Amino acid sequence: PSFIGHGRIHWRSGDMLDPALGTFAHVVAMDSLIHYQPEDLVDALGQLAQRTTHSILFTFAPRTRLLTAMQEVGKYFPKNDRSPAIVPVAEGDVCERLSRLPGWSIGRTQRISSGFYKSHALELVRHG
Repeated sequence: PSFIGHGRIHWRSGDMLDPALGTFAHVVAMDSLIHYQPEDLVDALGQLAQRTTHSILFTFAPRTRLLTAMQEVGKYFPKNDRSPAIVPVAEGDVCERLSRLPGWSIGRTQRISSGFYKSHALELVRHG
């Protein structure tokens, strides 16, 4: 297969929404947006999209019956730490919101399930 690019990856660390990190050809945000409400998730992706030239691949916590039930049961137990909570998001809601992101379309989408781990990967592709 033919690959576009120079074959090098330049790693950056920091707040992914900080414009000081520069521009990117591709962004991979695995499990870094699972704590965002749907509107905030799309807003964060919109900020990344302004600095990305080709694609964004990210994961979100899919809203499932099991996860919803577990969260409801979890409300009855005291929370002794202040770790952020996972926010389950309906795939249709995210896709509908992302469809309004100018210059981008939804590419591949895939549910990920391995044992207890459940996630959903979605690709945004710049067009035009």
